[in-house]
Amino acid sequence: MNELLSVAVAIIAGLVMTRLIKPLHLPDVTAYLLTGVAIGPYLLGSLGIEGLGFCSSENIKALSAVSETALGFIAFAIGNEFRLGELKKTGKAATVIGILQAVVAAVITDIALIAVHFMIPEKFSLSAAITLGAIATATAPAATLMVVRQYKAKGELTNLLLPIVALDDAVGLVVFAISFGVAKALNSGIIDVFSVIIDPLLEIVLSLLLGALLGYVLTILERKFLSNSNRLSLTIGFVLLTVAVSSVEFKIGPATVGFSSLLVCMMLGTVFCNTCPLSFDLMERADKWTAPLFVFFFVISGAELELSVLGELTSVIIGLIYVFARAAGKYLGAYAGCKMMKCNKKVTQNLGIALFPQAGVALGMCLTASTLEGDGEIIRNIVLFAIFIYEVVGPMLTKGALKRAGDIVGKSDLVKNRRSDILSGKHKNWMEEEEAK
Repeated sequence: MNELLSVAVAIIAGLVMTRLIKPLHLPDVTAYLLTGVAIGPYLLGSLGIEGLGFCSSENIKALSAVSETALGFIAFAIGNEFRLGELKKTGKAATVIGILQAVVAAVITDIALIAVHFMIPEKFSLSAAITLGAIATATAPAATLMVVRQYKAKGELTNLLLPIVALDDAVGLVVFAISFGVAKALNSGIIDVFSVIIDPLLEIVLSLLLGALLGYVLTILERKFLSNSNRLSLTIGFVLLTVAVSSVEFKIGPATVGFSSLLVCMMLGTVFCNTCPLSFDLMERADKWTAPLFVFFFVISGAELELSVLGELTSVIIGLIYVFARAAGKYLGAYAGCKMMKCNKKVTQNLGIALFPQAGVALGMCLTASTLEGDGEIIRNIVLFAIFIYEVVGPMLTKGALKRAGDIVGKSDLVKNRRSDILSGKHKNWMEEEEAK
């Protein structure tokens, strides 16, 4: 029962926070994250009142299935952006820019952190620097998608941004696997070809195949139902099934077979939106159903941020270098890619800034990196510090970038007046006028 109370408090508190910070014009995602920090184990949760806050990390982990489910729906929604009609216009540019910005971010972060290693070799190893450079490739798809949805962003920047964020996951997995393999070899003197090359390629290919198969099956089954409610229920059920199946991992000889939940759910959404004629309507209905789930996901994400890392000076200093180096890499990589693909000036100047948020995928990489002997703890602390900065500031920067690019426009006077009339009760007058017509 305490878990149910925690879910309810998290959702309600997150929504209330959006009203409290409304005068600051911050994205709702930021409000949800701040709510999580407030009710997390370092602030209200420390009071030990069960259900009214998250008293410990164990309380948060007990609700991890809900967070994984929310991330699955977010990936499914991003997959819906890969409609063939749009990909014909932006597919080539998104691919080139997506790969370039990830690689440049890794290279610049590597250079900055390797320099730190040579300055303080006794505190920060070369293996840790290389691993952190790979983690720098990852971008947070969840925060980006939520900002786009909240402000109903539309335009050239948005059309490029979402496919790039999706592609980022695949590129990041490859770069991380190679860099982490090199880091382990530096520590042990042994290079494992399977973990460096075979395993990540298997994970990407099998994830895409599994997602495509499930997407095709979902489309076939959708045709058996006439009721929109049943179709919506089937769609939701399939996303839950996909998240569950994606957690399976097994070995075939020396190779480890696993799946990326993000990639599988993205491919599920991509195949579904391109093969099911009713996908657009069903995706809109699913978006409304999952709204409170997303609120809870970001509140939990805020509660997971470990404020204890702020007290470790070494982690904070190296973390700040990581934050600025990664930001520079994302911006310069996206800028160069946009120039190469001859994007317009507004997209070229703002795309890199919209790629700053970092969270879920980076946390997954961080979990793997924490097993690196002798370096796991400092890598974990630096990534957690960076995520704290990026998650709080990132959504605001993404909003600003979309606004400067012209993808976010203010509500029309008609919409504002109608909303004001509804709140004041005057809406009955224009409703009666419409009915009279």
